[in-house]
Amino acid sequence: MKSQWNLYRKRYLPDEIVHLKDDIILYQDEQCIVTSWETLKPRKDIKRGISAYFTGEGIKVSKVFNARNEVAYWYCDIIRTEKIDSSLIFHDLLVDIIVYSDGFVKVVDLNELGQLLSAGKIDAAFVSDALTKANRLLSLIYDNSFGQYQAFINKFDQ
Repeated sequence: MKSQWNLYRKRYLPDEIVHLKDDIILYQDEQCIVTSWETLKPRKDIKRGISAYFTGEGIKVSKVFNARNEVAYWYCDIIRTEKIDSSLIFHDLLVDIIVYSDGFVKVVDLNELGQLLSAGKIDAAFVSDALTKANRLLSLIYDNSFGQYQAFINKFDQ
């Protein structure tokens, strides 16, 4: 695997590509990249995080910290990874899953998936990919297997 990548996040709502130039790569192998980051814009609810992009599984799992450096929640993005030369572009497939410390699970942004499908900005294959990956992750969460991701990311929380 390439020693250093330029990382980008492709969003569809709003339609933008953001260069994650300030993210620090902590670890990488053929199936995973772990980064640490601070919020791109100041926020009151969160300050920083550690994210693991599990490219083969199509998910990004982030340990998100509040301003007091406490874990606010675990945020999971459903993604598709595109490699172009020295760049990795992480396409946000719109479906997000939040796991709180008390075990509560929240699925968000499904309305965006429907909105963009209705507008013709994404196709049925995009929706199928997003929902299949989200279902796989939810099954792991409901089977109490999400801890494997948390334990892996916790190794980088120094």
